[in-house]
Amino acid sequence: MEHGTNPYSPGAGRKPTELVGRDQTLDRWKSSLQRIENGRDARSFCLYGLRGVGKTVLLAEFSREAKKHEWIVVKFEAGAGQTLRERLSLELHQVLADFARPGAKERMLKAFKTLASFKTTFDPNSGNFSFGIDLSDQPGGGADSGNLESDMFKLVHDVSSAAQDLGLGFTLLVDEAQDLEEEELAVLAAVTHRAGQEGWAFLAAVAGLPSLPRLFSEAKSYTERLFDYHEIRELPLEDARLALTSPAASEGIGWEDSARDYVINAASGYPYYIQQFGHDSWIAADSDPISLQDAQQGVEFGQRELDGGFFRSRWDRATTKEKEYLRAVAAEGNNSAMSSEVASRMGRKIESLGPARANLISKGIIYAPEHGVVAFTVPGMVEFINRQTDE
Repeated sequence: MEHGTNPYSPGAGRKPTELVGRDQTLDRWKSSLQRIENGRDARSFCLYGLRGVGKTVLLAEFSREAKKHEWIVVKFEAGAGQTLRERLSLELHQVLADFARPGAKERMLKAFKTLASFKTTFDPNSGNFSFGIDLSDQPGGGADSGNLESDMFKLVHDVSSAAQDLGLGFTLLVDEAQDLEEEELAVLAAVTHRAGQEGWAFLAAVAGLPSLPRLFSEAKSYTERLFDYHEIRELPLEDARLALTSPAASEGIGWEDSARDYVINAASGYPYYIQQFGHDSWIAADSDPISLQDAQQGVEFGQRELDGGFFRSRWDRATTKEKEYLRAVAAEGNNSAMSSEVASRMGRKIESLGPARANLISKGIIYAPEHGVVAFTVPGMVEFINRQTDE
């Protein structure tokens, strides 16, 4: 089949030809946007799940929906060596710049000035951060106390008020939220709580690993009542079939049932793997419909692609001793293991493995779903590790 017409989109955060199995979550988000616009309350969202299930794609859909409503939308990925204050300042500046025009409403001018003050705490050159508009006689500012919670309250309030003046809202979307510092998680929860209590035109949505709800709860005790939690999992069988066959159908190409089922079984319902194996089966095929032999070749090639990139990029970040730890986790044969069992397999005291465990969590290779348990962030990592016989 021609590569130029290949309808599959393997890759981090890439929107598939057809997004399936997420209608309920998307409908809840759309409803929340409408409720805020109607002056009613709505809970913010927390999306959590393993890598490869489509959290980033879903967060991007949240952004698209909010932009359709012409909301002020700020979206970024946590971590990458930047604080929450820095990322929010830089991203919000780019968004608000579109509203910097002569005759801007008073509350928008106030929001400009508050953002400028929020930024001064890490950028001493932001004193002239004025969007090309004279803000010297405008109210606002005061978000430069150095106290993140206080400054975030001020900033989110003023930006939400400016959006509300326009009949809109303000949404903050944070991916990889498990990489936020504990203080930042606590502040984000506190701001979201305050916004709901006082009726601000504000919604947040965060996405992260399965440990994210626990991290929020540890940061602020009331978060279990604060967010609308959605566990994003592998697709059920019928949705997985649709995710595989619908892109090909859009190009007038079908799948033999045996080929379809072979790919679905190999992908275990994970959207990322469905896209990868679908992509490579398309390349292997030279006629319609895609056959079982095409699917077998596609899965074989796709697995090599995943091993060389998706899995390898994580494995290579681990040191030799950390790889020993990962092998001990994988020896369980499941995606998770008790820390005590890992220590026993390695012939080590559990306390001595704390640094390796912490480093692997920091590198995003494992996470702690509950106390005394570790698990891989990527489905299929156990099988990959067991294939590494020469390292």
